[in-house]
Amino acid sequence: MARVKRGNVARKRRNKILRLAKGFQGSNGRLFRTANQRVMKALCNAYRDRRRRKRDFRRLWIARINAAARINGLNYSKFIGGLKKAEIRINRKMLSQVALNDPNTFKTIVEAVKN
Repeated sequence: MARVKRGNVARKRRNKILRLAKGFQGSNGRLFRTANQRVMKALCNAYRDRRRRKRDFRRLWIARINAAARINGLNYSKFIGGLKKAEIRINRKMLSQVALNDPNTFKTIVEAVKN
């Protein structure tokens, strides 16, 4: 049976991993075996954190809305409940932006919720 050397295929596979590991510290970016382990771990972390980022931003928006609502005499849950009753449909991202950049507009929204 003929001998298979795998020259091109193996080199391409290794170089692909080493390209992904570019910028890693020490041997994690230079040696194939450790680079392969680090790349697999990095890809797992990236997958997990793409989902976690959505949670983290929602938590940030809620914290900002809560702080701004408390300044205007309401807590977060009463404010959101009032928004639903008043049928004001605005998402938490936009509410937090309004609270951060334009407190007067946020105050008018809070007044509409109170009434």
